[in-house]
Amino acid sequence: MTSHSDPVVAPRDGQAPRGVNDAREDEIGFAIPEPAKVSGVRVLAISLVVVAVLFGVFVSAYLPRMRARSALVQSTQASRSASPRVEVVTPKEGSSSHSLTLPGSVRALEETMIYSRANGFVQEWNVDIGDRVKENQQLALIETPELDQEIMQARAQLAQAEASVKQASANRNFATSSLTRYRKLSAEGLATQQELDEKSAQSDVDLANVEVAEATVRTQRANLARLGKLKSFATVTAPFAGTITQRLIDRGALVMPGNVTPLFKLSATDPVRVFVDVPQDAAPGVATGLDVAVSVREYPGRVFKGRVARDAGALDPGSRTLSTEIRVPNPDGKLLTGMYAEARLTLPTPHRTFELPSTAVLTGAKGVGVQLVLPDGSVQLTPVVIEQDLGASVRVSTGLHGGERVLKLSSPGLADGTKVEVAH
Repeated sequence: MTSHSDPVVAPRDGQAPRGVNDAREDEIGFAIPEPAKVSGVRVLAISLVVVAVLFGVFVSAYLPRMRARSALVQSTQASRSASPRVEVVTPKEGSSSHSLTLPGSVRALEETMIYSRANGFVQEWNVDIGDRVKENQQLALIETPELDQEIMQARAQLAQAEASVKQASANRNFATSSLTRYRKLSAEGLATQQELDEKSAQSDVDLANVEVAEATVRTQRANLARLGKLKSFATVTAPFAGTITQRLIDRGALVMPGNVTPLFKLSATDPVRVFVDVPQDAAPGVATGLDVAVSVREYPGRVFKGRVARDAGALDPGSRTLSTEIRVPNPDGKLLTGMYAEARLTLPTPHRTFELPSTAVLTGAKGVGVQLVLPDGSVQLTPVVIEQDLGASVRVSTGLHGGERVLKLSSPGLADGTKVEVAH
């Protein structure tokens, strides 16, 4: 096979054999220089320069960081050794009264279920739900056939008793006259003593019969009066002025005496009563005649003015609240019984209170307290009792006396005895 190795040009006289490069030089027309050779000294010098540059860059970046870190450490140590700067506030005495908004319910001044005292059937009813009625106004009429018969019977028995009185009176009068005659006859010796005694006994019996007959008349009259009173209950009337809130009968309905069949429900709603439960801390300020502003969500922007009418006089042992009744005029009937209402009371404070920012209160394992700055500059935690939370501020009722320096921003990290510097 034919070889493809570079051809070897035959040398001229006195010349070395020529290779491929020599042939290329002849082709391009100039000589190709030999590659340059780098000495070891130069390589060492370049390496030293590179190391010096890298060292310079490292030093220029590291030293400022070291200085900043050293300054930060020194500043931290200085701040630790110095006392913390704090802001203090002085407790401000609160007002002698505070407003309190309490939920309540609207109830009628008077409310009752009306029943029948007569036995019979409803003949007619004259009012319906929503009707306003006056006191003693007729509400319904009851037909009482059995009671009517009893009244007729009682009248007949009374007439019979009165006739018995007349009969007994006639017998008594006859016995009395007979006794008078026999006394005269006995005195003249014409009648025996026995006959006289018989006439005397008969006179006493007839006199007693008159008394019995008269008592029977009184009994019959009382029975007739009782039945007449029951008959008057056939006309059902309103016991007081108010509004009919329920009608529970129709014509022809059978009603019986007692609380078996209710007829109507009557409510007096002018004024209405609003009951609220005042918490224990505000209960001592409740007094009769205190003005109250009542509002209901159904009438936004409208305020119903009322007054405290009475209170229970004792706290409920379960809720520790004082049940209080507020009377609110309701001439237009806008306040309906059963409504949810809110009552705003302005109650006098029975003791001094101090107002502080909410940020001054610290709550922890030891309870609620504030941090005081003592005259020697140390911090001390003092327990307090919060009476009212106003949002941005609170009212303290116990634990402060006024004039103390209280940390405006309490900090759990400040333990008792820590020295602080007050910022002015």
